[in-house]
Amino acid sequence: MTGIEPPPLRNDCFALPAGVEWTPVDTALDMLRDRLGPVTGVEMRLLSQALGGVLAADAVALRSSPPQANSAVDGYGFAGAVPEGAHVMPLEEGRAAAGVPFDGVLPAGRALRVLTGAALPEGVETVILEEDVTLGTGEIAFRGPLKRGANTRKAGEDVAEGAVVLPAGRRLTPADLALLASVGLGVVPLRRQLRVAVLSTGDELVEPGETAGPGQIFDANRPMLLSLIHRLGHAPVDLGRVPDDRTTLRATFDRAAAEADVILTSGGASAGDEDHVSALLRAAGAMQQWRIALKPGRPLALGLWQGKPVFGLPGNPVAALVCSLVFARPAMAVLAGESWSVPQGYDLPAGFEKRKKPGRREYLRARVRDGRVEVFASEGSGRVSGLSWAEGLVEIGDDACHIRPGDPVRFIPYGSFGL
Repeated sequence: MTGIEPPPLRNDCFALPAGVEWTPVDTALDMLRDRLGPVTGVEMRLLSQALGGVLAADAVALRSSPPQANSAVDGYGFAGAVPEGAHVMPLEEGRAAAGVPFDGVLPAGRALRVLTGAALPEGVETVILEEDVTLGTGEIAFRGPLKRGANTRKAGEDVAEGAVVLPAGRRLTPADLALLASVGLGVVPLRRQLRVAVLSTGDELVEPGETAGPGQIFDANRPMLLSLIHRLGHAPVDLGRVPDDRTTLRATFDRAAAEADVILTSGGASAGDEDHVSALLRAAGAMQQWRIALKPGRPLALGLWQGKPVFGLPGNPVAALVCSLVFARPAMAVLAGESWSVPQGYDLPAGFEKRKKPGRREYLRARVRDGRVEVFASEGSGRVSGLSWAEGLVEIGDDACHIRPGDPVRFIPYGSFGL
């Protein structure tokens, strides 16, 4: 599979249906899920180097786990079941241990010393715990009843040889590596890491630590987005700040297309005079401006630049993060070869009151204290401190509602987004 490259995205992959002006959140997510696909190649990687990688094909067990029937405890093994009452059984010489099997066949009516993980020799079907046994000279005594197969593991009871243990599109965790190792897989086909270029646009932006003049603000989006991309398992490519100059922006886009698989911008995604991201994508003939029925973060520019997908996020940091988590995160996952994922939310009682008009989905910065969901004191999208204060988002549906304290609300912790 080494060197396999997927086909490029089509120029109309972000096109909206005719007559669509406002796009509901679920409709936008459905379109991204259905129209995007992996854009990264495939490479074979040792299991020791596979953590965090995305499986490019189903992982199939090379052998069963466990490969043979074995003992689940330290004890004594014998054939069949034993009825209720006291029993004395002669002890066979030798033992079975993990990695050191018993060489022979255990005769019926005799017991054999068996240790945890040992393959069950022929003639052993049942194991009794050593704590339940009195050891004598050449014999053991114990009380029944004991079912046939007690304290044993069947061959393949965890995974059968040839079974799919992990599906393509899975981002591998430490637990996944243990599973793959247990079925004999030492090399796996993985997607190459998705490279995501990040750039901020606007004459008003200044690098944090520099001196800000009148009308200037520090660039909060770039460090946020670069770290977000890293946390999601992708490779961030920092292209810095770009002034409101179309020629410079075009050159930066060209560089991004050469160095990355995806381009993530913040600012310039609306339709104003200085919104050069939208203007350049429109001029390239592969741009759509999605007006998402979402608060915060209404404008979302999507397009292709030299075949590379571009996500034009709002310039406001709060809206930029919400749009990144809700839209860019699952989209980048699919581009990276992962399966589409929906963040896990939890219904918890509200510790606040809110009235909401119909027509837009809303996301509030929130956290949980004493079993109730608190929301940030201000819904203003300019309050960056609320992003740090919060531990997740409250998702409020598209319809009108009046939330009162104690009503159930859907809280999505940042961890459910992969942060």
